[in-house]
Amino acid sequence: MKCPYCSYEESKVVDSRPTDEGERIRRRRECLKCGKRFTTYEVVETVPVVVIKKDRSRETFDRNKLLNGLLRACEKRPVSLDTLENVVDEIQNTLQNSLEREIPSSRIGKYAMDRLKDIDEVAYVRFASVYRQFKDIHSFMEELSELIKNKGETKA
Repeated sequence: MKCPYCSYEESKVVDSRPTDEGERIRRRRECLKCGKRFTTYEVVETVPVVVIKKDRSRETFDRNKLLNGLLRACEKRPVSLDTLENVVDEIQNTLQNSLEREIPSSRIGKYAMDRLKDIDEVAYVRFASVYRQFKDIHSFMEELSELIKNKGETKA
């Protein structure tokens, strides 16, 4: 690490601690030549995940888009913003930890639906109606029937 005062390239770490968000590490360093102290921050470098959309176009994963979709599905429902942010964090971690760098949007939608199903069934149906693009009332009813059937199996 180059000293900002004398440009010497050797320094020692005097103190190291995570920042408030836990996303970065703050390090106090001391130059081995001039003895002055300075602060550096380390950030984990992540490889961007590319989302393959239904029309085959590609764009970088945007957690805000996912959060906004979940917020719309949970509108006027008793689901906290913290819960939805945790869902987005879980999905983002799943994507980052996978070895794939390009992921179909359908898989991200499936991850979101799986989590919404356990949080709020109405929000799940709302999200599913947009995600699955139901063509008519029959396909919508099939999804509801499947949800009711699965709920009955978990109670048994």
